[in-house]
Amino acid sequence: MLFDTHCHLDHSKFDEDRTEVLERARAAGVGLMMVVSTSEANSRQVLALVEQHPDLYAAVGVHPSDAAAWDEGTYARLRELARHPKVRAIGEIGLDYYWDYPREAQFRAFRAQIRLARELGLPIVIHDRDAHEDVVRVLEEEGAGEVGGIMHCWSGDWALAERCLALGFYLGFGGTLTYPRNEAIREVARRAPIDRIVIETDSPYLPPVPHRGRRNEPAYVRHVAEFLAELRGMAYPDLAALVTANAKRLLRIP
Repeated sequence: MLFDTHCHLDHSKFDEDRTEVLERARAAGVGLMMVVSTSEANSRQVLALVEQHPDLYAAVGVHPSDAAAWDEGTYARLRELARHPKVRAIGEIGLDYYWDYPREAQFRAFRAQIRLARELGLPIVIHDRDAHEDVVRVLEEEGAGEVGGIMHCWSGDWALAERCLALGFYLGFGGTLTYPRNEAIREVARRAPIDRIVIETDSPYLPPVPHRGRRNEPAYVRHVAEFLAELRGMAYPDLAALVTANAKRLLRIP
């Protein structure tokens, strides 16, 4: 069984064939999927979706793209959403310097949600785009190692990985691992402890080889697992069992 630890199945790109997408995932051996939120409103949509399927779980949170909407009441409302029995993490949260999102708002929402995760004892799903140093600094300052989590769509070097691993975080690898130019990501995937790796799709974004240029979907996480197994010199069934067990352990799924 495989576990796609990061997908956006609520996205409008799945509106025409969501049922078929789920069927293809299950046929590919994807037995569990975590649907990750990007805003307070989106968290409600995600919860409505995961309630309909026993193999779907949720992460609720406010992405850097929506951080400007954070207000005095967001923390309390998000806390109530996070008490839903299918919520397994707070996310995706973090910093994004690629786009021109207001940075002060990003820091405010990021720090608040780390505190929320610590209050609730939930792991964190981290969004880090071109903001490596500040993301890790905030995680260290806010005591995020108390709950740990997943560094979604890993894009850093080994030195950064060592700091994240020291904080108790797992490294999430997806389709970008298979892209020819991403040797630095592959180096981390080779060196990281196998018990601290999880796999993901980020669908509908970032499809792996051989599906680049198309919509990504959870079934394609098998390509990530197969690629990672070859990279690590492991048999595919062994790799699949280990990374699935890692995700279930972190996200407390029996």
